[in-house]
Amino acid sequence: MQVTEQAIRDVVEQVLARIELPSPPEAAKGPCGCTLSPSGQCTCSDSAYVGRYGLFTDVDEAVAAATDAFEQLSQRPIEDRKRIISHIRRISIDQSVELGTMEMEETQIGRLEHKIEKLKTLGEQTPGVEFLSSQVYSGDHGLAVIEHAPFGVIGAITPVTHSLPTITGNAVSMIAGGNTLVVNPHPSGRRVAAEGVRRFNQAIYEDLGIDNLICVITEPTLESADAIFHHRGVKLICVTGGPAVARAALNSGKRAIVAGPGNPPVVIDETADLERAAKAIIQGASYDNNLLCIAEKEVFVVADVFDAMLDAMQRAGAVRLNASEVDALTSVAMTTVGEGQHLHQVPSKDLLGKDASVLAAAIGKQVPESTELLFGETDEENPFVSVEQMMPFLPFVRCRDASEAIAKAQHYEHGYRHTAIIHSNDVRNMTQMGRVMDTTLFVKNGPCMSSLGLGGEGYLSFSIATPTGEGVTTPLSFTRERRCSLIDDLCILGK
Repeated sequence: MQVTEQAIRDVVEQVLARIELPSPPEAAKGPCGCTLSPSGQCTCSDSAYVGRYGLFTDVDEAVAAATDAFEQLSQRPIEDRKRIISHIRRISIDQSVELGTMEMEETQIGRLEHKIEKLKTLGEQTPGVEFLSSQVYSGDHGLAVIEHAPFGVIGAITPVTHSLPTITGNAVSMIAGGNTLVVNPHPSGRRVAAEGVRRFNQAIYEDLGIDNLICVITEPTLESADAIFHHRGVKLICVTGGPAVARAALNSGKRAIVAGPGNPPVVIDETADLERAAKAIIQGASYDNNLLCIAEKEVFVVADVFDAMLDAMQRAGAVRLNASEVDALTSVAMTTVGEGQHLHQVPSKDLLGKDASVLAAAIGKQVPESTELLFGETDEENPFVSVEQMMPFLPFVRCRDASEAIAKAQHYEHGYRHTAIIHSNDVRNMTQMGRVMDTTLFVKNGPCMSSLGLGGEGYLSFSIATPTGEGVTTPLSFTRERRCSLIDDLCILGK
């Protein structure tokens, strides 16, 4: 059979059809009643949950299994964490096409090539145990060593926008720190989450004999998320999602690492390289159809170069909508929810994460299917400016000068302090915006993803903790400091 995209989709549809959640295999039993290891050895220390490969419907069972796995992991050397992580990396890279296609088929949002790329890149670049380092203080009064210890079982909430990729990145970082995790995925991405977790755990168990390092709730609900938040066996919460789930995590009574919402603005001043800016904006805003929380969402351009910037966007391949087309798209792409004083606009679920050609078709406009991004001039009152729309259309707002553009950027970022982007060759404008915005990520003269090491420097993670301040998370984010002190000895430099 010729390997084509359609062939891959057909195979994935067959795999999805076979997934029954949950139907964990029965593990073989020894004469003493305990579970046998893959090699047939008696493993009395293993729990009754061995052989489940991380698939659970009950939060209590999932936390119990993850606790057992944590206790086993705690008895293993750091070298074993490297082996565990190597399996997650290998599966994410080698099976990225199948799993990425599975996620696309299930969620129906984003772009297939980017679903695949995210899994592959996270497998390659998420930092592991090499990020752990100890600090040593030596002096007249002895020796103090500060090490980074695990919390235990971490409860994680993952979004539909990056269901399995977020689990992949979190699992690498959390296990590198010595933790285990229980995941409540978004319901619309639960099947690919469960299948990915099953593959990770099975490979780890067959190699090291530890199961359920990553546990997933296969029928996730708001109730199961709340149960994770308040379970006494869960020591730390990690949330990637919108404002509601972020607030719930912060109100859980536990320490929380929260990757909250963003509405990243772009400022373009009169000194910018417009051609470079246009290419970078298209690359960032179109990636996975603008589902990234760090993606360019609205653009503020100084008047002197506004028209030239729009021309540069067209030359770079984006399709411009005229005023009436922008109005038409706004009316179908945004919807009003809430009641009374709580009325607000949100992106339409029918168009969220869809291709630019689908957005155009929704207003009767035909564009090539290869079109990555639509854009058009709006005023600042257009909801595309204030709402985190997560679709490949960018509003461009004309501003008097750089100061006004930066002020509007600050206003419409809503104080999330998430991500901001500027295209400029004026160091003072860059400095002014950086100070005013005070965002976790601040990108200058590049696409949004360059702030995660994709085309820029640094390490990669899909959990970017903005409200709680950890920033782009690493294994250290999921550890606690422990100080071990020896008094008056082992300092060999003094008398």
